[in-house]
Amino acid sequence: MGDDSEWMKLPVDQKCEHKVWKARLSGYEEALKLFQRIEDEKSPEWGKYLGLIKKFVTDSNVVAQLKGLETALAFVMNAHIAGKTTGEVTSGVITKVFNQPKARAKELGLEICLMYIEIEKAEVVQDELLKGLENKNPKVVVACLEALRKALSEFGSKIVTLKPVVKVLPKQFESREKAVRDEAKLLAIEIFRWIRDALRPPLQGINSVQLKDLEEEWVKVPTAAPKQTRFLRSQQDLKAKFEQHQANKGDEVDGEEEEDTVVVVDPYELLEAVDILAKLPKDFYEKIEAKKWQERKETLEAVETLAKNPKLEAGDYGDLVRALKKVVGKDANVMLVTLAAKCLAGLASGLRKKFGTHATLVVSTILEKFKEKKPQVVQALQEAIDAIFLTTTLQNLSEDILGVMDNKNPSIKQQASLFLARAFRHCTQATLSKSVLKPFCAALLKQVNDSALEVRDAAFEALGTAMKVIGEKAVNPFLADLDKLKLDKIKECADKVELPGAKRGASGGDKKPAAKAPPPSEAPSKSSGPPKKTPAAAASKVNTFKIIEVCEQRAALVLPASCLEHLDSANWKERLASMEEFQKAVETMDKIEMPCQALVRMLAKKPGWKETNFQVMQMKLRVVAIIAQRGQFSKTSASVVLECLVDKVGDVKCGGNAKEGLTAIGESCSLPWTAEQLVSLAFAQKNPKNQSESLNWLANAMKEFGFAGINVKAFINNVKIALGATNPAVRISAIALLGVMYLYMGAPLRMFFEDEKPALLSQIDAEFEKMQGQSPPAATRGTRKSGPEADGDDGDEPEEDAAGPPDIMDLLPRTDISDKINCDLVSKIGDKNWKIRKEGLDEAAAIISEAKFITANIGDLSLALKGRLNDSNKILVLQTLTMLQQLATAMGPGLKQHIKPLGIPIITVLGDSKANVRAAALATLQAWVEQTGMKDWLEGDDMSEELKRENPFLRQELLGWLAEKLPNMRTVPGDLMQCVPQLFACLEDRNGDVRKKAQDALPMFMMHLGFDKMTKAAGKLKPASKDQVSGMLEKARAVMPAKPAAPSKAGDGAGKAPGSKAAAGQWKPDQITLILSQGTPGKKPAAKGMKEEEDRSGPIFTLIPNAKEQRSKEEKQLKILKWNFTTPRDEYLDQLKAQMSTCFAKWLQDEIFHFDFQRHVKAIGVMMERLESESEATIGCLDLILKWFTLRFFDTNTTVLMKVLEYLKLLFAMLSAQGFHLSEYEASSFVPYLILKMGESKDGVRKDVRTILTLLCKVYPAAKVFPLLMDGTKSKNSKQRSECLEELGLLIEGNGLTVCQPTPAKCLKEIAVHIGDRDTSVRNAALNTVVAVYNVCGEQVYKLIGNLSEKEMSMLEERIKRSAKKTPAAAPAKQSAPERTQPPNSTATFLRKPAQEDPNKLNQARQNAQHNEPSHPSIPREFQLDLDMIETDQGRVGDLPDLVQHKLEELLEPIVMPEPKMRSVSPHYDELHNSTASTINFVISQVASGDINTSIQALAQIDEVLRQEDKAEVMSGHIDQFLIATFMQLRLTYNTHMADERLDKKDIFKLYSCIIGNMLSLFFMESLAREASMGVLKDLMHGLITLMLDGRVEDIEDGQQLIRSVNLLMVRVLERSDQTNILSALLVLLQDSLITTGGSPMFSELVMKCLWRMIRYLPESINSINLDRILLDVHNFMKVFPKDKLKQLKSDVPHRTLKTLLHTLCKLTGAKILDHLSMIENRNESELEAHLRRVVKHSGNLSGIKSDRGNEKSGPRTEDRMSKAKVSDILSEIFKKIGSKENTKEGLTELYEYKQQYSDADLEPFLRNTSQFFQSYVERGLRMIESEREGKGRIQTTAGNRSLTPLRHGVDSGPLGGNNGEDLKPAMYYERLKILRQRKGLENHTKQQQRLPISSLLSPKPPVASSTDMLQSKLSQLKESRELYQQELSPHGHSPPRGRSASPSANLDDLKKRLERIKSNRQ
Repeated sequence: MGDDSEWMKLPVDQKCEHKVWKARLSGYEEALKLFQRIEDEKSPEWGKYLGLIKKFVTDSNVVAQLKGLETALAFVMNAHIAGKTTGEVTSGVITKVFNQPKARAKELGLEICLMYIEIEKAEVVQDELLKGLENKNPKVVVACLEALRKALSEFGSKIVTLKPVVKVLPKQFESREKAVRDEAKLLAIEIFRWIRDALRPPLQGINSVQLKDLEEEWVKVPTAAPKQTRFLRSQQDLKAKFEQHQANKGDEVDGEEEEDTVVVVDPYELLEAVDILAKLPKDFYEKIEAKKWQERKETLEAVETLAKNPKLEAGDYGDLVRALKKVVGKDANVMLVTLAAKCLAGLASGLRKKFGTHATLVVSTILEKFKEKKPQVVQALQEAIDAIFLTTTLQNLSEDILGVMDNKNPSIKQQASLFLARAFRHCTQATLSKSVLKPFCAALLKQVNDSALEVRDAAFEALGTAMKVIGEKAVNPFLADLDKLKLDKIKECADKVELPGAKRGASGGDKKPAAKAPPPSEAPSKSSGPPKKTPAAAASKVNTFKIIEVCEQRAALVLPASCLEHLDSANWKERLASMEEFQKAVETMDKIEMPCQALVRMLAKKPGWKETNFQVMQMKLRVVAIIAQRGQFSKTSASVVLECLVDKVGDVKCGGNAKEGLTAIGESCSLPWTAEQLVSLAFAQKNPKNQSESLNWLANAMKEFGFAGINVKAFINNVKIALGATNPAVRISAIALLGVMYLYMGAPLRMFFEDEKPALLSQIDAEFEKMQGQSPPAATRGTRKSGPEADGDDGDEPEEDAAGPPDIMDLLPRTDISDKINCDLVSKIGDKNWKIRKEGLDEAAAIISEAKFITANIGDLSLALKGRLNDSNKILVLQTLTMLQQLATAMGPGLKQHIKPLGIPIITVLGDSKANVRAAALATLQAWVEQTGMKDWLEGDDMSEELKRENPFLRQELLGWLAEKLPNMRTVPGDLMQCVPQLFACLEDRNGDVRKKAQDALPMFMMHLGFDKMTKAAGKLKPASKDQVSGMLEKARAVMPAKPAAPSKAGDGAGKAPGSKAAAGQWKPDQITLILSQGTPGKKPAAKGMKEEEDRSGPIFTLIPNAKEQRSKEEKQLKILKWNFTTPRDEYLDQLKAQMSTCFAKWLQDEIFHFDFQRHVKAIGVMMERLESESEATIGCLDLILKWFTLRFFDTNTTVLMKVLEYLKLLFAMLSAQGFHLSEYEASSFVPYLILKMGESKDGVRKDVRTILTLLCKVYPAAKVFPLLMDGTKSKNSKQRSECLEELGLLIEGNGLTVCQPTPAKCLKEIAVHIGDRDTSVRNAALNTVVAVYNVCGEQVYKLIGNLSEKEMSMLEERIKRSAKKTPAAAPAKQSAPERTQPPNSTATFLRKPAQEDPNKLNQARQNAQHNEPSHPSIPREFQLDLDMIETDQGRVGDLPDLVQHKLEELLEPIVMPEPKMRSVSPHYDELHNSTASTINFVISQVASGDINTSIQALAQIDEVLRQEDKAEVMSGHIDQFLIATFMQLRLTYNTHMADERLDKKDIFKLYSCIIGNMLSLFFMESLAREASMGVLKDLMHGLITLMLDGRVEDIEDGQQLIRSVNLLMVRVLERSDQTNILSALLVLLQDSLITTGGSPMFSELVMKCLWRMIRYLPESINSINLDRILLDVHNFMKVFPKDKLKQLKSDVPHRTLKTLLHTLCKLTGAKILDHLSMIENRNESELEAHLRRVVKHSGNLSGIKSDRGNEKSGPRTEDRMSKAKVSDILSEIFKKIGSKENTKEGLTELYEYKQQYSDADLEPFLRNTSQFFQSYVERGLRMIESEREGKGRIQTTAGNRSLTPLRHGVDSGPLGGNNGEDLKPAMYYERLKILRQRKGLENHTKQQQRLPISSLLSPKPPVASSTDMLQSKLSQLKESRELYQQELSPHGHSPPRGRSASPSANLDDLKKRLERIKSNRQ
């Protein structure tokens, strides 16, 4: 009982795992009740049992197991997460339940399996059941078979996949156990119910008796289609329908259901493939050539027997097919021909699609063999060609079929037509597109008129079949020239045709022709449209007369009688009046009622279009336009008037009206149709004026309507006629039209005119050149959608709209080179001697090169080239690959049929050991894929076969290629699944590169195949491999890219475009996209354009950590080519492509490496758009971007160059704003090439380059740019030399002589050489540069430049004199940027000196600003006092500049400048300063300046903001940016300024003081301090510690004071920052410092001291810390420094520090700390968890001792601290008083005293939930009390008694408190005043007067004793300077009273007054 009571108390889930079976039984019962009670399927309660369900079903106790099964069933039925347990539970049921003797257990097990299927886990269950069939226990096998049968019976063949079941079924019939055989029989009967006869072939191999039994049973199976009776969870709607139907017992509905549920199974899919290649007779290839026909027959019979296997294993059947082809084509014995044809039919049937590669080899031979008349031969050939057709497409065979349609032998023509008829039956409307059908119809129309009856009948049958398949409407346009008799014959044949899907096809197929049957009377009018097509038959004339009569009747109904009466009057005035009436009637007529054809025919009534009076004619033409615009104007109506319009288009008086009419017809009938009619009519007549004007109208119409649907081929033929015209006006118009077409079609348009005369070609090129860089205008007109036509003649309009955009490659004239590929050439290419082989390849290449564009028929060349890809001579392999690239370009889309025989062997070459061969193979593949698309490459098992080869090179290259191509595909063939096992094998390959490439490819495969399918495939691996691969699949799932979006449905037409266009479209350049994007306004852009847009929505750059640094490192180590060349070579291009492939979007890479410059312009445009949003990634790829731009500098296209420069200006402005600095690696690969462009002939380019150089100097030191410009002066280009010299002068002006590297003397000697240059501009530039040096260093310049000739020296002296004369006038403008001496260039340049930059610089690059105004010296800045002029002016005291007034209170309001001042402000000022944020950004960017004064000035401005609490909030959001700029300045000072002996150390000290003052002000405000992020805090602490350890600081005067100030700042940073961020930053910093072996040990020590201080703060801050993040950082630290490694360090302090931190955290949080390990991925592998568990356990045992130790450890601080509860009570009382009106002051006083007593008290919890107003009120009250008490009794404090020992000396400082943020408020101004006084000679040389107490400047009673010591000497100096300056300004010597309170606001007012006096003195 004791035991029972023990387990009875346990929770349910623990009972279920108990050792006692009764406990488990009880647990199962309770769990069952619980499962039935839980209503929410997603309840967390289910999760507790997730791992227990398998134990439920595999319980060792039979009684408990039964209950466990019931419980498991309830779980599966109700739990949302049940699917996760499918595999293990089903496996448990099969092994532990199905072998049970109890029927109830089996029933429950079976039900569990079926329930898993119901919850969508059919595949897993089926796999487990199939595995169960291999169990040795027959009971288990029987149960598994029964489960499969039950599942199939209930769920149907849609849910249960039959192929794997059928595959294992024959084996079950061989079982010894009768029960197994009987169950197998039942399963076979059930399968037969679902798939019928498809089951027969797979079971043909079983015992004949069993088969006979089965046949008998199958006969009994009811013929009614079975239905699904149980449904998946996702099929609940079907379930509801089913139940409803069952209730209604509706017969009709059952019929419908039948259609949905029955799955048609192809027996072929259920068969096992047979490898017949291995079974071929060994001497087959010898015997097939034997002279005796009997031997050949024996061999063929053997092959025929093998080929009868219904399913054949894929393999290389090429040789076998060629041998059979030879027999068919050349063997004289017809019996053998018949046998060979049967073999081919068998192979095609057995291989199906895999035979497609060989189809084109044999079809032409079979067709030609139809000359044989023996029925058995013809029948065998028919069977063969029919079987072959099913393996490929009609399009692939079209060339071969069309080739024999003109054969002289009638049998061949007949059989070809009959074959087409049979082939058409297997086609659909989609596969038999117009582009495919059109050439066949043309050939069949010839045969319709053939002399042989059988040929005619066959042609009629073929055309009839086509009509039946795609409808009469689609075929009619091709049959326009047939007479009615023949047309009726075709229709008769169409009616007789029965298509394979007869039931469904009959109703659908007949409806369409019937719908269009009514208008037979329209046929004559339709064909009589354009005059050239008018039939001459008498019947047609009769019809015409009838039509005119009808038209007159209809016109009479809508027109006034007088109008009709005078239309043909002899008096022109009457005719004119009649036309006016006509026009009025038309304008008021209703659109639907307007009989357009009747009206235009009335206009044609005599005199009609031969009207002699121009006024009447103008009126007629205007009426035509109105009718076309307002009515439902048809093509029939248009054809009536078009001839007249074309005839009048060249008329001086009527031409304008004629063009209006043409435009109106274009809108009604579509431009493509109108244009085609217009051109054919224009060139049918001889009037050159009409021809010229027609072409001019057409060029303009294309711009207005767009280019969509234009028949390019017809146009090009007519344009060629126009180009050959004798009249120059026609030629000029034709060239202009070509220019417009070029806008839409791009460079390939020129291909059509390469045969023209050179003079004409140069004119065409000139026109194309004009159009370069222009984009086609947006369409402003479009085809109007009209309603049902009155004339009913627009039947064929949709066809024209349906035509897709013109495919340039399809239009090109192609040459058939097959006759040139003779046996000699093929044998040469295959010769044993490599030199002869090379000759053969050269000859073949020459043939292709000469033909330019070739057809797909290349004879046996493909076989010969395939052999050369395996050549032992690598040179020949490379030559073959080059030739294959050439072949791809020449053949175009026709290349598709060569993918299998020739494309796949290219992949094999990827396995070559030589990198250059592999690279060439990849380039060839790329060229092929551009023409063919990827889909055909992935069909079949060729890819998987290639991956099976265990060649590491092949695997890594192929996987890399697939990873690149797959993301861009929308759909892939199912055959890709065959590659997955090989992909998994590659994931475990021995070669690391293969593994890496496989991992890269994994997400791309998953993107198409889906995670579930790949997981299922992984389930078939060995257990060890399975675990590894599953992990990788999970990771790949996280990074799996999204599939490219399907193109949106564009209009009716675009959707019907032939499928072949998609592949071809990939080759085409920009013009096709443009064509697609144009078109009528009412239409959406077509599919491809949309696809591109959708593909481009993602980021264009990918930020890969440390990738840039890695590239830099590789370049330094010479692993890759250094970016240094005079002209870019291919290897540089390839290297850049490879580097970009990882971090550039695929589409962007395609664009920027495209041969069409327009693609480059478009790509740069996108990069400009994304510059702001992807700035971080842009910086990450900056080296690659700059390298690509250097390549563009070598282009000759100005459009691209200007776009590049525009982008570069934006780029460098952005880099400058972000404070980024260019590395040596980046600069060296870009700047020299930029300098090359300074020699450009175009002014605009040079101007932009100058602007970029100006911006460049902000992100790259001017001293490093200088030598590069010096190299530029050595150029042969005089413009480059002069520009470089100008830039050198500007750098010297802005930066002094220090910029001249390596030495000023050496540089100036080189510059002075150019004074004697022949070019005037170079001489002037050199003189200007030397004058700039003279202005900097005076007479010393003569020493520096060395010896000059007399003439040169005199020139220099003259120039110096002239510049000296200009100086006084220029003095006021000194503050603004100095201008260039040459006015044209002056506006584009900035002065480089950072301290004097204009604020509009940031916008300068974006808009080529022209607004530097030398007349206005000062540009106001809202945040600064403009004291630079005062500080730098060395003149007399009184000559002070104007100071700008500032209203700092207006900081948060929109800036409104006073009217007069606006005139002096640069136009860009408002753009930059119209928001506070942009101003702050600008000032912060100046903090990191390389110039000390600029940096100090910026820091002063920020400090002014920070010290005003009401304004400081504007810094919110800019804290990280400010801190980054600050530590960059610290780094710059440490590395550069401190090392520069020329710099005054006082300036550096001043800079450090400003930085520390700013930081103290910032970290005084907790709200701002908490915004600092972890990474920034890490870098800041690094900078501060480095500064503290800098020995050079101690050498500076007051260096020790500076170090103490840094110490104080660090304490404040530790206190005020976000505690999580700072603690995390210190941990990472400690880790980095310990890794860096070369670092100072003191550095690590100081970091650890900071950590100890943070540990002391933990009791107060523990609630605000994100423990998960801290523990993750500790975990990462322990991964890098495991316990053993940590102990190996010289010092054990890091180890102790870490232990102390973890111990403290455990002490504060207890066991809960273990809940904060959520961010650690593999907790089990982490040392941290184990350590924490030990500490928690230990602390639990020693809790008493722990508290004592804790008290000892915390020392005196904790003794004084009150208990938390007591503190909370006291503070609550105080805050209650503050909140009440009566006791507010008392409460504030108590709070102040409390704070003084307990300086570390945390008020945050009490203030957190109060309003901002209350918090500010409390702060102000405390400050007032503080100042009152300070005023009453101020205590003199000395530096000695309040010293703060710096961290570096090992003693921790106390925490900062009070409001030291106010300490430095006036400091910057005092410092500035001191400088001013020194500059103006006001320095006091008397002894130091007695100083005021420091406390007058500092807050009176800082809690930390050393707070005054921080800046004691500094503030003393400031105080002294203030008093001295007061004495100077006060003539009576009244010094201000000493005891006056120096509150911050008083100090600021005082300072403003003094600055005011400076201003008044100057005035």
